[in-house]
Formats: sequence, structure tokens, C-alpha cells
Amino acid sequence: MSRVVVVGAGVIGLSCAVRLLETGHQVEVRARDLPPDTTSAVAAALWYPYLALPQDRVTAWSAASYAAFDDLALTAPGSGVRMRPGAEVFTETPADPWWRDAVPQLDRTADVPPSYTAGWTFTAPLIDMPVYLGWLAERVESLGGSIVQASLDALPGPGDDGATIVHCTGLGARDLAGDGSVAPVRGQTVVLEQWGLDRWWLDAAGPTYVVPRGREVVVGGTDDAGAWDRTPTATTAADILERAARLVPEVREARVLRHVVGLRPARPAVRVERDGHVVHCYGHGGAGVTLSWGCADEVAGLVAA
Repeated sequence: MSRVVVVGAGVIGLSCAVRLLETGHQVEVRARDLPPDTTSAVAAALWYPYLALPQDRVTAWSAASYAAFDDLALTAPGSGVRMRPGAEVFTETPADPWWRDAVPQLDRTADVPPSYTAGWTFTAPLIDMPVYLGWLAERVESLGGSIVQASLDALPGPGDDGATIVHCTGLGARDLAGDGSVAPVRGQTVVLEQWGLDRWWLDAAGPTYVVPRGREVVVGGTDDAGAWDRTPTATTAADILERAARLVPEVREARVLRHVVGLRPARPAVRVERDGHVVHCYGHGGAGVTLSWGCADEVAGLVAA
């Protein structure tokens, strides 16, 4: 098999690296930011197709990732992946979601918090990102790959040991791929101490979400298009907590552990395609985790083609 350099060490880059190593390639991951310092590390990481298009490809990638996470929850207890029931709620009765075929079962419910009138429930993967990124990095290394911290001014050329380049830098694609269509969508969250919550809640219109982890509960959020500021604000945090408490009243009494901001790499369409010696995989918006394994499978196919 061939030599591959994966550029980017977030959830997309690491997932691609794992799939490529599993199919026999020699893989080196190069990244300015190591996994704990990436945007992926601060994601709430509830499986949900959000801010990502086109719908048909996103549905297929999401379904493949759902199946992969379901398997990890069963077979890799140290991965930080759990399957948990939850509900998306609405103020009016909605049509079925466009991504309906990506989940095995989705049931409508009238058991919703006050001020909401309808909802649906389904079991979704919840991913504890600090744990999961560490697991992915260990998986890369256990398969014989390497992760190297390096600042790149440009993507490696075809003369780099004849390697295929898999480009997974998210917002970095603005510079490395000259793609001005990639833009940030700022998301602020508040991380709370876990009080025993094991069910997730979502109002995508906010977006407002309450996502339980093992020792924490992540509540959010915001979707500020074009905003680059990574500094959390107290006003926004207060608004997030107020909205989240409408979904789960216990939020009001929970101890705040920290405030976090991440910049989602949005694009009019997710780019997964081959261009010469480079396979691009970026522009996943708010669905990087949700699409990760499906996109990694496609990337592995493009590298082998």
C-alpha cells in the first residue's frame, strides 16, 4: 500500500488516519494543533447532522458513522462513546427530518418540556471528545501510524516521498487550499458538573442542547456565522443556561466547570474529493463527529483509487 500524509489532527483527520491504517497504508498525521488543542476537542459531540450539506451525502455519511459509533460503544469501552436516548423538541409539529434514514428508529412523542408542543426521540451516539480524541490518537499509533506537530504554510507537494496527501484542516483550508468559501460559525458552550443526567435534549432552533457525559454535562449553544472571537462572554453564557434550563430545569442548580468556544468550519457543501495527489476532506460545519467515519470510509476509497 501507499504512503499517506494526513494534514490535520482533529476528529476528521484522525478518523481518516485510522481507516487508512486499517487498510494497510503507511500513515503520518501532521498538524499545527495536536488533538487536545483542536476544535474537535471542545465539541459537545451529540451525533446530529447540523450545518452540513448536501443532504443526500450527509445522510449517507451520518448513517455510516452512526453504525461505527454503535459498534465502538459495544466493543471499545475506553473510547468515550456511549449510545443514549434523547429527544429533539419543537414548538410546532415538524415533518420528518431530512436525515431520517440515518437512524434505525425515530419515534414521535408528546412528552416534551413546557413551552414545547412536539418532539421525536431516538438513540444517538454521545462522544466524550477529550477521551475519544485520546483513544483515536492511541489507535493511530497502535496501528503503526505517527502524529507529528508541524506548522505548514502549504500542503505538501507530490514530491514528498510520493505520498498521497489527505487534507483535513477545517478552517485551515482557507489558507492551505485557498478556499474562501470556508467560514467560521462560532459556538459557545458551558460545561457543568454531572448530576446524574443520562438523557440528551435538543432544540435545534436555538441551537439549545443539553448533552451528558460521564462526569460532565455540556450545554449550549450559539451559531454565530462569520465570528472569529474565541473568548467566551458572560452574557452569552447566561443566555445559554437560561435556554438550557427550559429543557432540563436541573441546569439552574448545576455547578459551572468552565466556558468554551469553538469555531465550526462551515462551507456551502462538505468537500470530499480527490484533486491530483491531494484528497480533500473538510467543511463539515457542526457535524464533524457525526460525519467522521462515513467520510473516512470515502477518503480511504479515494486514496486507493
